[in-house]
Amino acid sequence: MSTAAIIPAAGLGLRLGGEAPKALREVGGESLLVHALRGLRAATAADLACVVIAVPPGTEQAVRELLQPYSGPLELLIVAGGAERTDSVRLALELVPAEGIDCVLVHDAARSFAPPDLIERVVAAVIGGAPAVVPAIPVTDTIKRVDAGGLVVDTPDRSTLVAVQTPQGFEPGLLRKAHSGDTGGATDDAMLCERLGVPVLTVAGSQDAFKVTRPRDLILAEAILAERRSS
Repeated sequence: MSTAAIIPAAGLGLRLGGEAPKALREVGGESLLVHALRGLRAATAADLACVVIAVPPGTEQAVRELLQPYSGPLELLIVAGGAERTDSVRLALELVPAEGIDCVLVHDAARSFAPPDLIERVVAAVIGGAPAVVPAIPVTDTIKRVDAGGLVVDTPDRSTLVAVQTPQGFEPGLLRKAHSGDTGGATDDAMLCERLGVPVLTVAGSQDAFKVTRPRDLILAEAILAERRSS
């Protein structure tokens, strides 16, 4: 088997603040992109062959130089991303080899600390026959649906809800088909597969695979990194 990974990292991350694009913000002296790439490589059972990263236009060479020391034997490809996340994934997907790849992962750079065993679970499920796989964790908050005026409509049963993470894994042909149609309003790649009527399997996620979105998230990221470095 062989796996390719796509990292859509063209967003500016306005909620995170700072002058650098979110994926280039540093935790422990290294960018989120470096941490994400290192985590993917650590998932040895995933048999990762290549990584395609979509970056803000104009930063391609700088990102290539930043990541080259960490790519090892991987084929590292850099492409200018698009206006939306789905545009970036589609542009990166065009560079994924058409032959010899059994699983394509789509991984947010903002979830840089997803542990290797999570990544391996996703890949194993795809190789085992699931066309689309997402890591998920139970929802612990009570969730309310509200109308346009802010009034509560109902309260879904929490036991049926999960929060999904990345990397999400896909059979390559399915992912290409999902991105060949209308991608409007999609917040993740699994949602595009759902629109095609394809079942999406969940596997156990990890609290460490949280998404760095706001400044206080960097504090948690620093704590996770410090814990890993001390163990």
